[in-house]
Amino acid sequence: MLRIKGLTYGGAALLLLAVSMIASLSIGSAGLSFGDVWGILIHQLPGMPDPADKWTSGEIAIVTQVRLSRIWLDVMVGACLALAGAGFQGVLRNPLADPYTLGVASGSSVGAAFIILTGMQLALGLWTIPVVAFATGILTLLAVIWLSRTRGVMQIETIILSGVIIQSFLGAFVSLMVSMSQGVVNQILFWIMGSLAHRSWEHVYMMIPFLVLAFPVLLYYSQSLNLFTLGERHASHMGVKVERTKLIVMMVSTLLTAAAVSVSGVIGFVGLVVPHLIRLIVGPDYRLIIPLAGIGGGIFMLWADTLARTVLSPKELPLGVVTALIGAPFFAYLLHRRMKVEGGVKS
Repeated sequence: MLRIKGLTYGGAALLLLAVSMIASLSIGSAGLSFGDVWGILIHQLPGMPDPADKWTSGEIAIVTQVRLSRIWLDVMVGACLALAGAGFQGVLRNPLADPYTLGVASGSSVGAAFIILTGMQLALGLWTIPVVAFATGILTLLAVIWLSRTRGVMQIETIILSGVIIQSFLGAFVSLMVSMSQGVVNQILFWIMGSLAHRSWEHVYMMIPFLVLAFPVLLYYSQSLNLFTLGERHASHMGVKVERTKLIVMMVSTLLTAAAVSVSGVIGFVGLVVPHLIRLIVGPDYRLIIPLAGIGGGIFMLWADTLARTVLSPKELPLGVVTALIGAPFFAYLLHRRMKVEGGVKS
């Protein structure tokens, strides 16, 4: 039954993702028609005529280098954030948890803001900001784990509280660096608000290992996350190694968050809304939630980024602003609906 249900929902989700990618690739401010876009792509196949005979090198680059790489990056960043959100919500047993609960985003922002402020990204090249943001995000998780451990045990309430403390502390550092910056203040703020502008295939390649390694791990622990809903004591009695599971799932979810944030900047609500919506559609089974959240995150990010680059064309909105404008009202509706249902059950 689970396999049939998974194939049904999975097939529908993959179809919607494919349609979204086709639509997003065909939309843009360059004035290229649907036929031009797909004609250029078809002419990239082996044995096809040189597309330069019909289109300029600039038009070919817009489709193959700019739009196509950005669309794949949308899918991967969205999948990372949604998978991380599902992991955090499962291990913390809190549907309101998201990838930023433990302050990882603030940690990554500190590293990126420092590099931008000091101008070191110009000296060290393209990968400087992603690598530093990733490293500071991981260090943030280690600090949260260190603060939350009591006699070798991580209490869920202590983890969340430690994350809030670390996030506030590091957020103050980001604000300090913004106030100190002059010529680069706009660059720092734009990174903090999130964007996938000026990204390339190199950033896509950077994301692939994280998804390839992290997705199977989360899927492997999906049954353990199902047992977590019964409580840690019951899960332990049923054979789950609670502390190891919490540590591994949080580490993997943080790796996904840090990887996404290091490329795209701070983009909220994807990891909060998407797993919650998937749970409402397919139920509480994490064996379904985790793979569908990855696909759903890609779809959500695709359409949010399409709006970001087209609504005020040729100007581009920060992606984090668009996801917040879409995600905050939608999540408020979901929260109101849930409270209404729970109120009806209690009465």
